Amino acid sequence: MRMSVGLHARQSQVQKLAPRMIQSMEILQMPTLALQERIEQEMNENPLLEQVVGDPLSPEESDDDAPGKDSRSENEKELVVDNDHDNKDDFERLLNMDDDSSSTFDDSFRRSANRMSEEADRRHDMMANAQSRPESLNDFLLHQLAELDIDDTVEQIAERIISTLNASDGGYLRSPIADMLPPGHTKEDLAQAEEALRVVQSLEPTGIAARDLAECLILQLDPKHPHFEELQTLIRFHLNDLAENRLPQISKKTGFTIEQIQELREDLHLLNPKPGAAFLETYVPNVTPDIILEQDESGEYRVRLDDDRVPNLFISEYYRRRLQASDCTAEEREFIKQKINGAQWLIDSIEQRRSTLTKVAEAIVEHQKRFLDEGPEAIEPLKMQQIADKVGVHVTTVSRAVDDKWIQTPRGILPLRRFFVGGTQTEDGDDVAWDTIRLKLQELIDKEDKSKPFSDEALVDELRNAGMTVARRTVTKYRKKMGIPSSRQRRDWTLTS
Repeated sequence: MRMSVGLHARQSQVQKLAPRMIQSMEILQMPTLALQERIEQEMNENPLLEQVVGDPLSPEESDDDAPGKDSRSENEKELVVDNDHDNKDDFERLLNMDDDSSSTFDDSFRRSANRMSEEADRRHDMMANAQSRPESLNDFLLHQLAELDIDDTVEQIAERIISTLNASDGGYLRSPIADMLPPGHTKEDLAQAEEALRVVQSLEPTGIAARDLAECLILQLDPKHPHFEELQTLIRFHLNDLAENRLPQISKKTGFTIEQIQELREDLHLLNPKPGAAFLETYVPNVTPDIILEQDESGEYRVRLDDDRVPNLFISEYYRRRLQASDCTAEEREFIKQKINGAQWLIDSIEQRRSTLTKVAEAIVEHQKRFLDEGPEAIEPLKMQQIADKVGVHVTTVSRAVDDKWIQTPRGILPLRRFFVGGTQTEDGDDVAWDTIRLKLQELIDKEDKSKPFSDEALVDELRNAGMTVARRTVTKYRKKMGIPSSRQRRDWTLTS
């Protein structure tokens, strides 16, 4: 095979996204709160951006009178900077606008009192809503340890043990106790480490620093419990049998009756297999709906974008005046050109976001009317491509539009992605959503005979009788995702003994 090195010319097409398109997609994907932060950042960086600030003491202006709305005059239409030309038309419009509204703005660029007050209120709200750091598992244990009167060496080892515990792991001790000691440790050192472990295990929450599940549960047993010995027996030797609901085998090996084992298992269910998990820092986001769904007098749904807190932006009048100043240098003019371009891109992106998000939400609501009227069992299968085709945009645009967006409906505040579900066809050829199948599956299991619970194959037959054709592996998949045990684990042996 002949190999050679050389230069060759080749023509190819490469698709690249313009910066304006990238910005539009970013703005579209942002939820309302993130968009507010983005606008505030842009206003800090771009002095040409101003926002409409209404006077609370004056009558409310109509939307048509507010700057930045679509009903703009010839002088208020978009400013688009063309670097290849002098932009005479655009700058001429700027000068005309200055003549028409010369009394509206001051000659100097400064923030209004209303705007400064709004920013102060927003920062105050952010500080008030900031979550305080909860006490960690390690801090909680160290505080208890400090109150004990124990040997200094034992205390130091106990501190090392506590430092290895992790709330996300349930608070188990995963490292060998010998690892808490320096190399070349003696038997006396190991005995002190064992004592330190017992000290840590005596702290709250009960069951902490256990080396396995059995030890964790035993640490939580009350020695005064009337069936303390029987519970210990089940924990030490029959945890797997309990998990698999093999009660007859346990009865055969221990001599306990099925009823007694069932009662003991209920006592075990009161114990916590992950005592340290209570100290996990759970983040619950403050959900602010981006869309409000309301019903009019005729019962029709109306979609309204809840972006009242998103300011209406316009180009600063001060810089419009600056363009006609005789001392405006070429460098300053170029700076204003760039800032006008950036400001107009942001304004256009926000308007495009409003339009796209409204159209997507309206299409979703129209498709899922039965879900809104009747509940989750009536949800229809829906793919993003269907909404994209209806709205006339690319499917990725729909994906960005619904990403991290919430809608306030008569059935509560829901994520927009909740309305997109897969499905299958019934024997009659009708589409049915997977959510509907899951609800039916739960209903069948709730009503089954617990002495002879349905196997996955039997559940397939029951669903088919209800007009839903589903594969057995699909039933198994959704049963596990729903946290429903297998038929053997669901069986109640007290009903068959």
